[in-house]
Amino acid sequence: MDPDLHVVILAGGIGSRFWPASTPERPKQLLPLSSPRPLIRDTVDRALGLVPAERLHILAGSHLTSALAGALRSGSLAGTPPAFWVEPRARGTGPVLAWAAHRIARDHGDAVMVSLHSDHFIEPDAAFRAVVARAASLAVEEDLLVTVAAPPDRPETGYGYLRPGAPLPPGRDAEHRLRAWRVGAFVEKPDAETARRYMDQGYMWNTGIFVWRVRRFLDEVRLHAPEIGANLPLLEQGEEDLFFQRTAHISVDEAVLERSGRVAAVEAAFRWDDVGTWDALARTREVDAAGNVVEGRGSVTDGRGNVVWAEDGPVVLFGVDDLVVVQSGGRTFVARRDRTADLKTLLDTLPRGFRETDPLGED
Repeated sequence: MDPDLHVVILAGGIGSRFWPASTPERPKQLLPLSSPRPLIRDTVDRALGLVPAERLHILAGSHLTSALAGALRSGSLAGTPPAFWVEPRARGTGPVLAWAAHRIARDHGDAVMVSLHSDHFIEPDAAFRAVVARAASLAVEEDLLVTVAAPPDRPETGYGYLRPGAPLPPGRDAEHRLRAWRVGAFVEKPDAETARRYMDQGYMWNTGIFVWRVRRFLDEVRLHAPEIGANLPLLEQGEEDLFFQRTAHISVDEAVLERSGRVAAVEAAFRWDDVGTWDALARTREVDAAGNVVEGRGSVTDGRGNVVWAEDGPVVLFGVDDLVVVQSGGRTFVARRDRTADLKTLLDTLPRGFRETDPLGED
């Protein structure tokens, strides 16, 4: 483990596309969506293959720290309280990663920072560690901001893409000889036709796994992201609350990576999924001979390609294909698998009593 490496885990947000199982009190990173364990447990265990617990920092709002700590009590951090860095308010990945980089630089000098999301599926871990090692070597030796790029296996409309640019020379040893490039361009989530064209043209998925030297990243924030950089002096003065109050809500991709000329990508030599919709469970969880995924007390007869999540009681499917059926929190949600990416649109139109439980018990 590199003594200059620190890992931060972005653990905010609720993942509304996993309604009704995911709620503000139980966000998706607390759900067993890629293994029998909560996503946050899998992520923390993976991170502890890179750094010891004292160099692992979990970024989340104060309303989530208790639930996240509970999910981690029986894992690799058992007996070691997780190091939560509590975000004063939600401001997107740009401000929060600048804040985290500043804290690491303040306490540890020009260390290397690895940023992970708490809700991704990655395997195997050994390949993940090799990719992070390659990215860290580029961050230090070439002074670059590095993202991890996954080769697409389907025309996915829910991911951002990047176009590989000029290839970078291989590392000195076999572990570091993974393919890497300068990033030619970042592009936003495409429609289906554009996604197919991106696959044909060699574009890659942007996984949102980032590696950089903290001082280089902060310099790039000052140069390219005035929405954030103008407020960095507040962090230097210890005014963290005021920094979050005054800084715009913006992603690190938009604020820094799309504007900087110092961005590179390393190819992911592992399976990756951001577990963004219920449909993803067919890729991350075990399926039966007919391609069905069943979590909880569910049964599928004469049906193929269904995803069943049953927390409140038995759920039985008969003679249907390619459905998502979720029973959780006193609510039942049914949709075609190909519509699960539109769940946010549905939730925006639902009456309050359908979407969430009334605090007085009156739905």
